Amino acid sequence: MKRSLLRSRDGDAEERVGAIELFFDLVFVFAVTQISHILILHPDPAGYAEAAILFVAIWWVWVETAWVTNWLDVERMPVRTLLFALMAGALLMAISMPEAFAGRAMIFITAYLAVQLGRHLFMLLALRGRSRENFRNFLRILVWASIEAPFWVAGALLHDVAARMILWMLALALLNLAPAVGFVLPWLGRSETRTWNIEGHHFSERCGLFIIIALGESIVVTGAAFGEVPWSGAAIAAFAAAFVGAIAMWWLYFDIGAERAARQLASNEDPGRMARLAYTYFHLPIVAGIVVTAASDGMALAQPGGVPPPGVAAALLGGPALYLFGNLLFKRSSGGAHFPLSHLVGLGLLALAAPFALRLSPLRLSLAATAVLVLVAIWEMLSLRDTRRTLRI
Repeated sequence: MKRSLLRSRDGDAEERVGAIELFFDLVFVFAVTQISHILILHPDPAGYAEAAILFVAIWWVWVETAWVTNWLDVERMPVRTLLFALMAGALLMAISMPEAFAGRAMIFITAYLAVQLGRHLFMLLALRGRSRENFRNFLRILVWASIEAPFWVAGALLHDVAARMILWMLALALLNLAPAVGFVLPWLGRSETRTWNIEGHHFSERCGLFIIIALGESIVVTGAAFGEVPWSGAAIAAFAAAFVGAIAMWWLYFDIGAERAARQLASNEDPGRMARLAYTYFHLPIVAGIVVTAASDGMALAQPGGVPPPGVAAALLGGPALYLFGNLLFKRSSGGAHFPLSHLVGLGLLALAAPFALRLSPLRLSLAATAVLVLVAIWEMLSLRDTRRTLRI
């Protein structure tokens, strides 16, 4: 009998993220940077829509790989080969992103479908004869991916950008709907999250490391932008706001929320359900908020003075708002019965700033958004100091 490609679940032992998983994630530093550059170059409705579609597609490539590596033994050579192949596909996707709505649409989609379908097929081979429930689960996933695929291909074949965007949004709607309905199919039934036997420590650590990757990308974008402009007082202030904002974002996620959620996931009676909601869906706006904020920091550094175009103002306030909103949902799903008041107030303050966004300079908007993030971080640290102390025992 062939040796299993699956991880061995040894009682309560914690599983750590492997070096090859971190190596795989490096591709997504480039992918996220590409999306930030698209926003910087095209801060308009069409640019935002294109960036959103590409971001959601690349997020699902990453998060679905995070799910399968929670089951697969990454020390096995076939699994490592799979990850190297997925890296190649994801890299090709990232390279073609700036032209995904132009001449490289088919390259982007071919790479995307090869990654998604290839990974699902590999899981069927790994699970065959090992886990009947999860094998049926991946049969359902493969069928849903096959239903989604024609929309991607049809969109890539069309030369009309608006039509392509509509078809790709339909594909993403299917992609996001499938896990929420348990990949239900008339002849294969529905997947139950209680059968998704994930290891909570590994999964939460993997998602936390992706947040680090996204924050690292924001520092790369900010540093590159600061290096290209004259070092005036306004540019230095914009750089300082971006750097302090990145620290506040790290604090908001990692100081309390990440550790509390990791412990709950590890002890949850239905970890698959929590991982689907808190880490798969609710992390999407968190990472998106980091990407948009990084782009907005680059915009503020390039032109700190004057009246910002609507797209720039939207990014400067929308990025932090997305990040706070994602953290609000994440912490609500893992930390108790109530939405954190600090985050609600932060979102309210950003909303109050919106009517004045086109009257303030990009620098002032950046400073205001950073001040809100810092305020929320300090508020949470002080109001949850007992929880913070308990987590460190």
